[in-house]
Amino acid sequence: MKYLITGGAGFIGSHLAERLLEKGDEVYVIDNFSTGSLDNIQHLLSESKFHLTVGTILNERTLEPLVQACDRIFHLAAAVGVRLIIERPVDTIETNILGTEIVLRLANKYKKKALITSTSEVYGKGNHVPFKEEDDRTYGPTVKSRWSYATSKAVDEFLALAYFHEKKLPVVIARLFNTIGPRQTGSYGMVVPSFVQQALLGHPITVYGNGKQTRSFTYVDDVVSAIRQLMEHPRAVGEVFNVGNSEEISINDLAKLVRKIVGGDSEIVHISYDEAFEKGFEDMQRRVPNITKIKELIGFKPTVDLEESIKRIVEYYRR
Repeated sequence: MKYLITGGAGFIGSHLAERLLEKGDEVYVIDNFSTGSLDNIQHLLSESKFHLTVGTILNERTLEPLVQACDRIFHLAAAVGVRLIIERPVDTIETNILGTEIVLRLANKYKKKALITSTSEVYGKGNHVPFKEEDDRTYGPTVKSRWSYATSKAVDEFLALAYFHEKKLPVVIARLFNTIGPRQTGSYGMVVPSFVQQALLGHPITVYGNGKQTRSFTYVDDVVSAIRQLMEHPRAVGEVFNVGNSEEISINDLAKLVRKIVGGDSEIVHISYDEAFEKGFEDMQRRVPNITKIKELIGFKPTVDLEESIKRIVEYYRR
């Protein structure tokens, strides 16, 4: 198979590229390195079946020959991270909506199957936890830029499903819940790498808000395995799937766990959302997936627990 990975130099994309190459597949990657990194894929550049294009998915002339050359498309390119979303809201909306529209239009032109990665953010401020794929969504007001990301990814889902229903384009949507692992950067507000780096440096571990908010985290290898299986399963077409871990932990307990694994004595300090991001910033109190649907289809079950995930991330940063 020949696969195109948009955002293939990013954290998840680089791990996906590795797995596909190990299988003997040919991999085409496009990335503009806005949040991805050449370091993530440096070890793949010598592979004869790995092809890198430096560019943006917003450039249709650059993207079209890659879509034409491939058999399948993993669309991972997106603006990610709370800090980036707040600081660059125009880029967030344009990359997520216009970029996905271009990918889908070209995929439809050449009738190439596409998997669109979405996000748990689409559930917004919903409190019906654990979230199921068909649950209603509740967002904050448009004056809070934080919600532009959730809205833009929801539009991506609507657009992908519209292409499926109207154009018969085979698409699959995977809603990812807090994927973690080596190569993830804390630069854009990702909590686990931020905590790990702070603890390794002996700096205070900074928790936003009161720390009682809960999250669930999924190791990147489990996510890559899931989206690869969803891509190839015929009954996944035209469907939306949560990809995550149902184990829930508060951010306060996460900070304590990271400190325990690192072995330092970093102080855990709390910073208000207003100070960390923007005035009036809103956060979800819980974000946990119901993974019954994906489990029933492909037998998905996370294999790496949170403690082991953090140990691997710590080892990566120590190296």
